[in-house]
Amino acid sequence: MTPADVAGRILVVDDDPTVAEVVARYLQRDGHQVECVADGVEALRRAQSDPPDLIVLDLMLPGMGGLEVCRRLRETSPVPIVMLTALGEETDRLVGLETGADDYVTKPFSPRELALRVKSVLRRARGALVPGGTGVLRDGDLVVDVSAHEASRGGEELALTAREFDLLVFLMRNPRQAFARDQLLQQVWGWSFGDSSTVTVHVRRLREKIEPDPTVPARIVTVWGVGYRYEPTETEAGS
Repeated sequence: MTPADVAGRILVVDDDPTVAEVVARYLQRDGHQVECVADGVEALRRAQSDPPDLIVLDLMLPGMGGLEVCRRLRETSPVPIVMLTALGEETDRLVGLETGADDYVTKPFSPRELALRVKSVLRRARGALVPGGTGVLRDGDLVVDVSAHEASRGGEELALTAREFDLLVFLMRNPRQAFARDQLLQQVWGWSFGDSSTVTVHVRRLREKIEPDPTVPARIVTVWGVGYRYEPTETEAGS
């Protein structure tokens, strides 16, 4: 896949004009169209009126914070979001993931690293890196159309982020196999190192969407001391 294949319209939200300018320049080098806004209220308005392909969203914003922007967007849209967080603010990163961010980069950051993360999230959002590529996965009332990048439960479409979708597909394609968080981080996120709590948060969010009772998960079960395993409920997950 060439850079042009993953180029998109990016909304950069940061009240630091220097940071916004540098980020925009690096993203434009990759062929993206970039729009910059400096506050949360305007970001929400632009994202809703003219939805971008991806949002680079700073947490600390005037008017409306990045977490609230993310929360409101997630009520109506699965648009991919890469959050910018200050170094050491682990709680904010976890809350950002809980709220629905697909990825995060900590400040100070390498603009090149951010551009690569943006490219990775866009490719996943467009189904380019889904294991297996095509097919329909079924498990009882849970249906995942990998080709269309859609998932539904009981006939109701699920609003999954790109990372949630990839994680679900990977687990359903590998039923009854236990995976450590670090393994999932490498297989689904493509990271050879990183914060494994990212996986924990995404599993929790997925359970809220696919489990009849998220407090007693039946599909994505915890394997104590290891990680997680997908247990088909009625039929073999496969296509």
